[in-house]
Amino acid sequence: MSQLRFDGKVVVITGAGNGLGKEYALFFGKRGAKVVVNDLGGSMKGTGASSSAADKVVDEIKAAGGVAVANYDSVEFGEKVIDTAIKAFGKIDILINNAGILRDVSFEKMKDEDWDLIYRVHLKGTYSCTKAAWPYMREQKYGRIINTSSASGVYGVFGQNKLLCCQDGEGLKRNILVNSICPVAASRLTETVMSKELLANLKPEFVVPLVGVLSHDDSKETGAIYELGAGYISKLRWQRNQGYFFDTPFTPEDVRDKWEQVAGFGDNVCYPQTSSEIFEIFFNKEDFIKQQKEGKTSTAQTQQTTQAPSVNLKADKIFGLMKAFLDRGEGKEFIPKIQGVFNFEIITQKGGPVVKSWVIDLKNGQGGIKEGKESADATFTMIDDDFEKVCLGKLQANEAFLKGQMKIKGNMKKATLFTPSLFPAPTPDNLAKYSQPKL
Repeated sequence: MSQLRFDGKVVVITGAGNGLGKEYALFFGKRGAKVVVNDLGGSMKGTGASSSAADKVVDEIKAAGGVAVANYDSVEFGEKVIDTAIKAFGKIDILINNAGILRDVSFEKMKDEDWDLIYRVHLKGTYSCTKAAWPYMREQKYGRIINTSSASGVYGVFGQNKLLCCQDGEGLKRNILVNSICPVAASRLTETVMSKELLANLKPEFVVPLVGVLSHDDSKETGAIYELGAGYISKLRWQRNQGYFFDTPFTPEDVRDKWEQVAGFGDNVCYPQTSSEIFEIFFNKEDFIKQQKEGKTSTAQTQQTTQAPSVNLKADKIFGLMKAFLDRGEGKEFIPKIQGVFNFEIITQKGGPVVKSWVIDLKNGQGGIKEGKESADATFTMIDDDFEKVCLGKLQANEAFLKGQMKIKGNMKKATLFTPSLFPAPTPDNLAKYSQPKL
């Protein structure tokens, strides 16, 4: 099996003078990347500064035959950190937001100074470095960003207030993938709160393999959160319980009396992926309440894993019409206005598997349509019958979205620019017209 290499890539690692950051830097240096080793050289509490930590790691990388330069700026000045990569190597491909400090104090006893330092390093530092790297990644249509949090950032731990950042969507169409990790590893930050026996099993190098995978060209993962340590890796995700629909109006006492249904998790759960999915529940109240009384899982939350059946789709003729329309050059006037690529997934029943997919290119040339799926600005998912209704004007697109009949993932702003009304309605006359070669 081939080794994951990073030849020609430029990686910036913050807080790389010790612990996890140092391990990342040594790894990327050995695997062919050009490394910017950032470290302010301060204490684990965020005070002081020194160039020695970064310099030692750079020397170690060079001694092993690698290429590296040091940067000593605070991560709150992200433009200076990234500028080091640009001046030394001409680009930035991978950013590992690893810098962190520890202010081990409860919220009640926390001082403004404690909060300010945590904010400046953990939140502003991540934002500042990512913001500075983003234009370069956007221009080259490539980037890998790993943000770092911890179990205390996800679950909360007494005395430790941390922040979790994980971006998605905006960068995906430009091949900029962003993920977050919550590592548990031996370091200056953990040696004061963990025993030597425990730390012996939490070597920093056990975290490196996941970072390597998420940072590689082959990675397709984005928007994910991983918890890992001691050789164990797991992915976290959002989960929604069955919930409860009240007859309106209702009172605090009603909520109290149904608290188990509101707050408890039983067998009927789902795993939401987009903010629009909740509207499918809102606008299917009657069906939800009926199934609620029967003790069944809501249709809106049913997860299907069956194979897509072979069926005749109305969408086949509709996309055929749209393709002919574009092939004739009749849509070229709206291509400059939309400048987007869209995936359309057609299903035959709510919660069912995708039966067929199409790619609508309204960005290049005179536009085009083909079967399949590729990187796109937005992905639409609809039931075949509902898609026909929208195309015929019998169902408004915004109504379909609010009722959960049209699901959209990706760039919502770009998605609003696309509407089937751009194309001729799939009436019998139009279907016949566009099935014939243009004279």
